[in-house]
Amino acid sequence: MGISFSVMAQNDKFDGNLGYVDPSIGNVGQLLEPTRPTVQLPNQMMRMYPIRKDYIDDQISSFPLLIVSHRLGQAFSIKPTVSGVNEDSYNARMTYDHDLEVLQPWHYSTYLIDDDITVKYVPGKRAGIYQFDFPENREKHILLSMFNDGPSQWKFISHNEITGFETYHGDIKIFVYAVLSEGGTFGTLTGNKITETKQVAGNKSIAWVRFPGAESKTISVKYAVSFISADQAKKNYAEELSGITFDQLKKAGQMAWEKVMGQIKVTGGTEAQKRSFYSALYRCYERPVNILEGGKYYSGYDKKVHDSKRPFYVDDWMWDTYLAHHPLRTILNPAQEEDILNSYINMFEQSGWMPTFPVLFGDHACMNGFHSAVVFTDALNKGIGGFDAEKAYKGMFKNATQATMLPWENGPKGPLEDFYYKEGYFPALHPEEKETFAMVHNFEKRQAVAVTLGHSYDDWALAQFAAKIGKTKDAGMFTHRALNYRNLWSNKEMMFMPKDDKGNWIDIDPKYDGGMGGRDYFDENNGWTYMWQVQHDIPGLMELMGGKINFEARLDQLFREGLDRSKQEVQVKFPDFTGIVGQYSMGNEPSFHIPYLYNYTGSPWKTQKRIRMLLDVWFKDNIFGIPGDEDGGGMTAFVVFSSMGFYPVTPGVPVYTIGSPVFESVVIDLQNGKQFKLIAKNCSVINKYIQHATLNGVVLDTPFFKHEDLMAGGELVLVMGPKPNKQWGVEK
Repeated sequence: MGISFSVMAQNDKFDGNLGYVDPSIGNVGQLLEPTRPTVQLPNQMMRMYPIRKDYIDDQISSFPLLIVSHRLGQAFSIKPTVSGVNEDSYNARMTYDHDLEVLQPWHYSTYLIDDDITVKYVPGKRAGIYQFDFPENREKHILLSMFNDGPSQWKFISHNEITGFETYHGDIKIFVYAVLSEGGTFGTLTGNKITETKQVAGNKSIAWVRFPGAESKTISVKYAVSFISADQAKKNYAEELSGITFDQLKKAGQMAWEKVMGQIKVTGGTEAQKRSFYSALYRCYERPVNILEGGKYYSGYDKKVHDSKRPFYVDDWMWDTYLAHHPLRTILNPAQEEDILNSYINMFEQSGWMPTFPVLFGDHACMNGFHSAVVFTDALNKGIGGFDAEKAYKGMFKNATQATMLPWENGPKGPLEDFYYKEGYFPALHPEEKETFAMVHNFEKRQAVAVTLGHSYDDWALAQFAAKIGKTKDAGMFTHRALNYRNLWSNKEMMFMPKDDKGNWIDIDPKYDGGMGGRDYFDENNGWTYMWQVQHDIPGLMELMGGKINFEARLDQLFREGLDRSKQEVQVKFPDFTGIVGQYSMGNEPSFHIPYLYNYTGSPWKTQKRIRMLLDVWFKDNIFGIPGDEDGGGMTAFVVFSSMGFYPVTPGVPVYTIGSPVFESVVIDLQNGKQFKLIAKNCSVINKYIQHATLNGVVLDTPFFKHEDLMAGGELVLVMGPKPNKQWGVEK
């Protein structure tokens, strides 16, 4: 059996772009979270991956029927076994062979060595099919259990139908309806006592199904889930799986992925670069997910079921995704971006606040800033409609004037916010000074510099939005607040430093101080990263540094500055500070735009040099190939943009800046029926420097082009060479 399975695993390859997608890339994290080999349809709620520590782990704990949210839990555990039913069976981990595992976005398969069982899986939108190939002449059991505490139930409603529910996040019922390919007997386990029954309920209910008379060695479990009701789960099943076979659902999933992977066509580059690129693009379709079911959706924002003619999207962490993931979608699928933004307006109407980390159970209080303002403004300034701009502004205005700015907290403002509105910066505490406000998160702290810089950008975005819809007075107020970043600039340190509530500088080592992750003052990274967090006013930042020449020298020093201590000591305290080059951290989202800042100096060629090096060093096509927490498209959108050769430094401004493409040509099929083409003549690993360029046949001597040029179906031609043309792209 092992031989035949191995042949199948090796031969299950695909032509075209799908052949480059490898869900195992990044499955071992640098220090924190790895990527997971997520199996789903693009942006759909049915998601699955085997529960294990990471790719190195050779044992699987269980298989979920549903990944509810990215790194925020799953529901309904299922495990096949030939070892009988007892407590050990439910707790046993299943050993598998990495080389016999098939990882594809639309299909998963693995071989469980100890029990000689092959597990296969394919997803639908709200449904899925497991197929278990048991060995002959052995008992066949399927064990069912729960992942979450709270009320739950399994019920055997016929010889081959099962229903159930599990409680997620304390109060959300998730329902399942499943049909078995063979009839069986059903029961539960108490202690080690096996009981045949038709129903089991309680906290973390467990059940089993035995197939003593099964004619086939293959047992399939076809199922659908719902966040609405048991009846809706059954309707979802009827809609997606009635009369559908495993192979048919597999083929439909493959076609769905072919469609989105085929939207960007590249030629040239190495095999490794194509694998990294298309695997990164696959990651960009993990989130957010559409939870609309039959014209209805459950909202965790008011705990109600709503009728809707439009999709409702959840599971988006905007601190990570506003930088590149959302801007990528404005190119590839602006209609979907409209639906996503409409969902966030609905969340505001239902909860009273514009979301920042919208997930199934509501707005997840996470990170800092109100970057929904940047996402909405970026869409508005790119001509994306399809949402109520007045309602969006109402929600963003409320967040910006009435919500707490404290990291990892939701709710109304307090004295610290009032101080910020009056003084123009978030006040910090001195080292060892005791916190005086109970609302401040015990671990996340005030993050005073990061909060000030992040909200300056958000306020700039809100000013642009207000001006666009005719709210001139508000635009003036937010334009003024957008300059608050200047209040924390230290000419002595030549970077942003914390101040106390009396306006005194706090003397710290910006490389290392601030507690775990620098969270007293920064967030996950140190002052060298936050020195550059002024995407909305790069000329203003340049002025603070003493002009363009000093700005460039400071950039150079960022990539060369030493740690001043062992890497071990640094990474114990800054585990998010990964992908290190000098003081630059490729493994954390605030760093994405930094290498592109050379395009604003007299040396755009340095952007070309840095981007190529960063892609080559930190984004390999193997299990270690993601330098930090990927966050469901937050990081890999950087890879997609940078590999194509351009990047949105300032979301909210409909302009891209040019880097160094790794491919000879990139063709994007736009949804308006046009194509954008980027041709990089002579492009290779060596030929990474731009010699000269044209846009639509006209000489381009600046490393910038407009979003409207892209969406109109423009053609950008770059001529590449092995040595830099130090004059190209320099402002005359």
